[in-house]
Amino acid sequence: MSGCCSGGCAPAKPVVDRRYRRILWIALVVNALMFVVELAGGLRGDSAALLADAVDFLGDAGNYAVSLLVLGATLGWRARAAMAKGLTMAAYGGFVLAKVAWDSATGSVPAPAVMGAIGLTALLANGTVALLLYAWRDGDANMRSVWLCTRNDAIGNVAVMLAALGVFGSGSRWPDLVVAAVMGCLALSAARQVIRQARAELRAGAAADTPPASPASITRAR
Repeated sequence: MSGCCSGGCAPAKPVVDRRYRRILWIALVVNALMFVVELAGGLRGDSAALLADAVDFLGDAGNYAVSLLVLGATLGWRARAAMAKGLTMAAYGGFVLAKVAWDSATGSVPAPAVMGAIGLTALLANGTVALLLYAWRDGDANMRSVWLCTRNDAIGNVAVMLAALGVFGSGSRWPDLVVAAVMGCLALSAARQVIRQARAELRAGAAADTPPASPASITRAR
């Protein structure tokens, strides 16, 4: 897996796989439903962490849709899709950090019971999807971005539950804001990995598409 972080791994699974396509559809539906659930819970519980996670669910639903569209496409198109998803992940991280900065000055204490209950529901949803996608974690940049999004979501859900305990024990909003900030930084880190591998695959695709020079052109060049 560390080799993939440097963009040097080749797809370990076939690009078009019926089981993988089916799992992407499951992930798309689950993330769309959880976006609605966490958005409602974040607004009701006044939780920055839940609202940040809700936006992440919406972005992931879009990412799964893009992944379905580019299944079977050339390496270059899959790398372009991964690049777009990496930029989206970076934008999400920036949004979350901006939300934390805003709420640190204007936010109120969130409802820990709402945070904990919805965090547990989200963890079960993301954990199931992560297990389904685990076999494709070392694929191309597009597959890797899907895996990283799901893995980060599960980590974020655990963090939301810990933040709920912190809010409950301290009566302060700071555990919620700290967790939201960590989620934003995690998104930026994953975006960096995806963008770096996508760039490497774009260069590899461009090199493969460049036709060799003909003998006549070599002669003229001389």
